[in-house]
Amino acid sequence: MGTLLPVLFVCAPVAGVSRRQRPRVSQCLAVSTATTLSHSLHSGLEVWRKLEAHARAPRPHLRQLMADEQRCESLFCEHNRVLMDFSRQLVTAETMELLFELAHKLNLSASKADLFSLKPINTSEGRAVLHTALRAQPYDAVPDLETSNEVLSVLDQIRAFSEEVREGQRLGSTGQPLVDVVAIGIGGSFLGPAAVHTALETFPPAQVAASGRRLRFLANIDPEDVSRALSGLKAETTLVIVISKTFTTAETMLNARTVREWLVTQLGPDCIGRHMVACSTATRLAVDFGIQEDNIFPFWDWVGGRFSVSSAVGALPLSLQYGFDMFEEFLGGMRDMDRHFLEAPVEQNLPCIAGLLAVWNSTFLGLPGNAILPYCQALAKLAPHIQQLSMESNGKRVSVDGIPLDFATGEIIFGEPGTNGQHSFYQLIHQGRVVPCDFIGLVKSQQSIYLPGEEVSNHDELMSNFFAQADALALGKTEVELQEEGCPESLIPHKVFDGN
Repeated sequence: MGTLLPVLFVCAPVAGVSRRQRPRVSQCLAVSTATTLSHSLHSGLEVWRKLEAHARAPRPHLRQLMADEQRCESLFCEHNRVLMDFSRQLVTAETMELLFELAHKLNLSASKADLFSLKPINTSEGRAVLHTALRAQPYDAVPDLETSNEVLSVLDQIRAFSEEVREGQRLGSTGQPLVDVVAIGIGGSFLGPAAVHTALETFPPAQVAASGRRLRFLANIDPEDVSRALSGLKAETTLVIVISKTFTTAETMLNARTVREWLVTQLGPDCIGRHMVACSTATRLAVDFGIQEDNIFPFWDWVGGRFSVSSAVGALPLSLQYGFDMFEEFLGGMRDMDRHFLEAPVEQNLPCIAGLLAVWNSTFLGLPGNAILPYCQALAKLAPHIQQLSMESNGKRVSVDGIPLDFATGEIIFGEPGTNGQHSFYQLIHQGRVVPCDFIGLVKSQQSIYLPGEEVSNHDELMSNFFAQADALALGKTEVELQEEGCPESLIPHKVFDGN
């Protein structure tokens, strides 16, 4: 993630696979791109009609397309150690030319600029969408100085608070250090921070920074989730963060009241000021709940919930667990991709290309699914996070102008880390449904294991699966190949898969 996880990123074939493939990073920005392209009825454009006709026209099998070295070399894009290989997508040079033409006809560059401005591009709520300002530096292009100062002020507040807690200067009501944190929130108040936390848990510098500390999340109102979140914790060493913009989210507030009762039962009614803080814009409601006003960390109505991981929503729990400096490094990675998205031409822009490919697959080829397949256990929570980023915002039946759409939008996002997914649902992708896949892999593992006597390291074995699965999805397995491998005739029909 960001500067912390150097990543390979391969868009795999829109087909079935066997057991190995490649990476995806900047999908949240790709979601912004895909959403922009759905803002109005574009089906009347000449380039749209060309794309529809192109999608219906026959094209060579990926076996032939992958043999074209010039084509494959043209379908790579790289930015700051993030490499995207989309040569296994069902695209030709003509496909990409038409998609880039579509982006230009829709004036995507202007739409990107609007995203980084005060323009209310969230038309249903009349709000700007400024989550990029959450990680901007003072010298970056931000909408206005006031916005920048507000963001930096909250980050300074979080830095000071988290350092006081981590250094034992801010203690619980019994004088014990607060080494356990329970973050209560749902939707974007849970999925983004949980994804980053999972990514950092096995990162050696983060493990050192988090030594002796525990971070847990509570989202579901199912009491079993409460039990899981509080299991083994002591109230006197626990700090609870209530994350709710309005402080009225039903699930979050029921869980907050439940955990408040757990604290009061063990520590007495005066403990709340020491053991509960909030991320919210509703200061009065948070104070009425028992939280001290200087322990309320604000964010703004221009921060969409699903994009809030770089706000106090993510900054506070992650800084308490890993230290503010590490969270700041994460912001640096996001800032770098923001700049790339804003400044790079669409033909060399990772998020734009990912978004255009999503439009090609889901809208023009009629392939509604998208499998996010990270070959990295640290990214186990990435697919659910991307699922919300995309599916909560995309797939609407009308344009922003309220006009019913005459084409399908959005993707059905799902995923599981490899190689787990290989033993779960890959067989259907190989031989049943055609599903676009994004494989994510790291050149270097966070954890290095090389057992004596083994031919390769554990990570190399993982990445062998990663690449082999991508090729199997693209190339398939023919009857002749199975016969040459000595496969019994009775099994050949069951083992053939078309690829492509």
